[in-house]
Amino acid sequence: MTLQQGLAFGLIGLTIAAFIWGRFRYDVIALCALLAGVAVGVVPAKSAFDGLSNDITIIIGAALIVSAAFAKSGIVEAALRPLIPYLKSERSQVPVLTAAVTLLSTATKNVGALAILMPVALQLSRRTGSSSSRLLMPMAFGAMLGGIVTLVGTAPNIIVSQVREEILGKPFGMYDYTPVGLALAVIGLVFLAFAYKILPTDRAPTANIDAALAANAYFTEVEAPEDWSLAKNRVADLHALAHGEAQVMLLLRKGRRRARPHANLKILPGDVLLLQGEPQALDELITRSKLRLMRSDRPVAMEEPTEEARVVEAVVSAESTLIGRSAQQSDLYGLHGINLLAVSRSGYSLKQHISRVRLRAGDMLVLQGGERSLPGALSTLGLLPLAEREVRLGGIRHTLTPAIILAAAMVLVAFQLVPVAIAFFGAAVLMIMAGSIRMREAYAAIDGPLIVLIAAMIPVSEAIQTTGGADLIGSWLSVIFRDQPPMIALVSIMAVAMAATPFLNNAATVLIVAPVGASLAGKLGLNPDPFLMAVAVGAASDFLTPIGHQCNTLVMGPGGYKFGDYAKLGAPLTVLVLVLGAPLIAHFWPLAAR
Repeated sequence: MTLQQGLAFGLIGLTIAAFIWGRFRYDVIALCALLAGVAVGVVPAKSAFDGLSNDITIIIGAALIVSAAFAKSGIVEAALRPLIPYLKSERSQVPVLTAAVTLLSTATKNVGALAILMPVALQLSRRTGSSSSRLLMPMAFGAMLGGIVTLVGTAPNIIVSQVREEILGKPFGMYDYTPVGLALAVIGLVFLAFAYKILPTDRAPTANIDAALAANAYFTEVEAPEDWSLAKNRVADLHALAHGEAQVMLLLRKGRRRARPHANLKILPGDVLLLQGEPQALDELITRSKLRLMRSDRPVAMEEPTEEARVVEAVVSAESTLIGRSAQQSDLYGLHGINLLAVSRSGYSLKQHISRVRLRAGDMLVLQGGERSLPGALSTLGLLPLAEREVRLGGIRHTLTPAIILAAAMVLVAFQLVPVAIAFFGAAVLMIMAGSIRMREAYAAIDGPLIVLIAAMIPVSEAIQTTGGADLIGSWLSVIFRDQPPMIALVSIMAVAMAATPFLNNAATVLIVAPVGASLAGKLGLNPDPFLMAVAVGAASDFLTPIGHQCNTLVMGPGGYKFGDYAKLGAPLTVLVLVLGAPLIAHFWPLAAR
């Protein structure tokens, strides 16, 4: 072992130890490792920032933006809507929701796919009385299984593809993962469709800020446009569209008010309705009924042409100048260029235009304004912005545009007309230009810590290769596996990746283990492709803990899970993937050297 190899091993060892210790953030550890690598000379200074321009970083960032635009479009919810009435029990809900998130994960980032469908699952749980703990974990596992079907579904596939290009001169293609990934996804779906019963039913979801805020009922006004036509246009039909979670509290027609209008009353073009409900229910009702949100079409004050409008929630403080005055009296639009879209007041039912309601301390408001002028207006008016979260009330949705752009990108990649990085980068830019997602939302969609982790760890992990460390470890391991069947070595590499992922993060695991696996294959005279595939599958299959994969972390609070709950369903699934995954890989990617 040379000095440089020893330094590289020491750096990787300390990095792994820091990851396992868990005292510091993953991205901070990666940055410190990169700095230390440059300081001791195992990472060349000129290559220290190559990770930022690496295709891996570009593809992951672009895939996150594409997933966010896809989520915002509402196309997935629209596609599932006809099935919702038939999903009345866990027996039907688990297979359908898990299959849906698995399928979606093949085209978008798996954690994004899960985030899209989680609200649907929670809504079903609330309406049918199903346990959310029975629904969410199978969906998280399905998202991870779906992610291994294509190149862009999960970070390990993207990173392994890049490692293959560095070692063999050619990356894995978009669908090279599909034969193995699809087979494992189908096997996993069948398992999850029955094994979900292992999970407890008495878990209470952990309360969070978003849930607490969402529980507040808002009042907002909508208008039936002059060209409005809806086949089912009674008040009861609107209630049905919102599944009873939003109500028509007041109808204004030609100056006449009707409080709590009768369910059979028909709504006519020009009618103004006062609706009450949670923001999500109001948004769904307004979008599906094609009603127009009052005042939302008025242009807000913009300091610059490039500025974007945004919607925020704010609470009226005790020192607010709005107390005792209505939005109309305070001339919110004329003096400050902001629109009042909705009002929430605990224990109070509105019976008039929201613009005429005299505001009180503690009232919650939904306001629309320019992203730069809005903070100043809130401060001047004595309004306190609430926790940062997206509030949608009947905004324009580009339902088909993201799907068309994504489909075009995948076709271009399938026929190898453009590289994957260019295709998904182009898709992200086109979605932004088409208005499917705003720049501010695109920046928010990019997982900064993950991007920093990967960009910093790429040069650090390459130190193992450039110093010859990967070959050295491969030589040591080849002594162990030389007289063993090749399948034993393949299973062992996959098991190592599975075991390391909960502690290192799946991206870091691949960056460290993949070069070793490829080197081991070379020393044994075997094809490196199945070993790289084994690392990708193993690193993407953390079903045992809530911390190794973002999908597991995402469902932990809403599902009310404890740490040990994951192993109940995850342990048998891990064994299933390990036992069947290795033979599947060997079948589609022969072990014998080409």
